[in-house]
Amino acid sequence: MPPARLDRTILRLTGPDARSLLNGLLTQNLDLLDQAPVVYAGLLTPQGKVIADMLVWAAPDGVLIEADPARGPDLLRRLTLYKLRAAVAIEDTSATHMVLVSDVAFEGAAPDPRLPALGFRSIAPRADAPAVDLEALHAKRLALGVPDLAADAAAEEVFALEALFEELNGVDFHKGCFVGQENVSRMKRRATTRKKFCPIVFEGAAPSIGESVRAGEAELGSVRAVGAGRALALLRLDRALEALSRGGALMAGETEVRLAAPDWLILPEPPSAQDAAAS
Repeated sequence: MPPARLDRTILRLTGPDARSLLNGLLTQNLDLLDQAPVVYAGLLTPQGKVIADMLVWAAPDGVLIEADPARGPDLLRRLTLYKLRAAVAIEDTSATHMVLVSDVAFEGAAPDPRLPALGFRSIAPRADAPAVDLEALHAKRLALGVPDLAADAAAEEVFALEALFEELNGVDFHKGCFVGQENVSRMKRRATTRKKFCPIVFEGAAPSIGESVRAGEAELGSVRAVGAGRALALLRLDRALEALSRGGALMAGETEVRLAAPDWLILPEPPSAQDAAAS
């Protein structure tokens, strides 16, 4: 099967300062583009919350950024503000370019830098191509446990490590300063990321998006995306694990749910009995 078209915001940054500008803003080290065609990164608030996540591609005259169209206009505005006197030109090329995706490799494609199981993709000039099956794409990322931050969270709602930037290769802890870096480094150093996206599974009727997930009377988080027998929730995983270790159940409304954490998800330690009593 030929690759399918996925409509995304595509920004082109050109000029001698393009990469250095982004290196001072984004979570990932763009020097990696010397060895790989694409990296995953995010733009954060100074407090470390995610404004937009994106894929950044090497280009002969600079870089290309692909982002969700829901975040594209604000991302363009913010990058333009940050540019100041840097020798960088920023252009929205969404009307002339598209993203191609496929489960199998195709000419000019690169593996998704977040998770190889997400498949292959490339940026190409707009041409006739079948539109991607969005339902299949949704089911695939739910099966893998990968959040779509433009759909599963509000802008500036979640911290970078809550959004799985560490697990999905979206942050470099050693490259130096970027916007929000102090908070990201502190959460990593102190292992204080207790709330994260995590898949849950259930039988019967699916819980609604936004439904609270509870252990007894304690609210642990909420459902953010739903599929057949499987959903993605943003949860206090330490408290969920502690409740399960005591033989408790997790409920989303009237539906009992179970954690289905992928093996690559970094889980927090359950709170000690003393911590649980204090909270």
